[in-house]
Amino acid sequence: MKVSIALQTDKSLAEYASLGAAAESYGFDGVSVFADLGYQPPLPALLALAGATSRVRLGAACLNPYLNHPVELAGQLAALDAASGGRGYLGLARGSWLSRVGVPQHRPLRTLREAAEAVRYLLGGGTDGYHGEVFRIAPGRTLRYRPERSTVDLLLGVWGPRGAALAGELAGEVKLGGCANPDMVTTMRGWLAEAATAAGRRRDAVGVVAGAVTVVDDDRAAARRRARAEVAMYLDVVARLDPTVTVDPVLLSRLGTLVGSGAYADAGALIDDELLDRFCFAGTPEEVAGHAAALVDAGATRIEFGTPHGLTDRRGVDLLGAKVLPRIRYLVGES
Repeated sequence: MKVSIALQTDKSLAEYASLGAAAESYGFDGVSVFADLGYQPPLPALLALAGATSRVRLGAACLNPYLNHPVELAGQLAALDAASGGRGYLGLARGSWLSRVGVPQHRPLRTLREAAEAVRYLLGGGTDGYHGEVFRIAPGRTLRYRPERSTVDLLLGVWGPRGAALAGELAGEVKLGGCANPDMVTTMRGWLAEAATAAGRRRDAVGVVAGAVTVVDDDRAAARRRARAEVAMYLDVVARLDPTVTVDPVLLSRLGTLVGSGAYADAGALIDDELLDRFCFAGTPEEVAGHAAALVDAGATRIEFGTPHGLTDRRGVDLLGAKVLPRIRYLVGES
């Protein structure tokens, strides 16, 4: 069981370095960066994190192959590996909200598959060319630098059985981004076990990462109030992806309207406690630790606590490191 921190790309390079160093000092296993549409690209943040840490695993969760060609994906992973001594991983997902910038998302599973295969081909030094339906690389076209590693640690951001089937073949982890729902974790574990077995791999070859908005504070009411406002912008997307949860479509429409107008607090006020707890970690350190332990019991192999972490980022990371992380390890029998 691993526990990591995820940072939104809305910070300065100095803030990434400070938060990453703090996360490593507390004993977290990794630091991820996520770049929702319109935020900063993840690579500068990851390079700052690489320079401020020496042990934690680092990666973007996730990049999408509609805005990043495999040649660029390979280059970003190679740059991160070079800066971190081989601690990088490649996170790929289809991405959200791309229609707002006029980018179609045709054939998402084929596109994810070929992006992962083409990155592996490039980093592995292939010369015969890659001949996909979406991506093609001409024979003899190779990278003009020597990567730190010729292999790829691959994480896929998928939610359904077809995505799980792809991950069962290719990935080391699946991230359920925006999910703190034990039922969804159990469902994904079942799909992955079947897919990995069908691909000739161990049933447990693919781990499940449960990662979501996190707000921890000794003031429970303040933490949950902040969490509602933060979750509102994602709920319209992730609630539609989780087959174990039924959300009133009228509610989702109202949330979308309010979020679209920037009324995040008003949107959050519409989210009841049960729904909130399916899609985020929110409350006191004891509550957040207990919630994370329940996800581990359901089959999660990694918990990822996402922005904003607390009422402030640094306060949240400190509480997660000092109070939540030790409690999780105690609850799951690793203390």
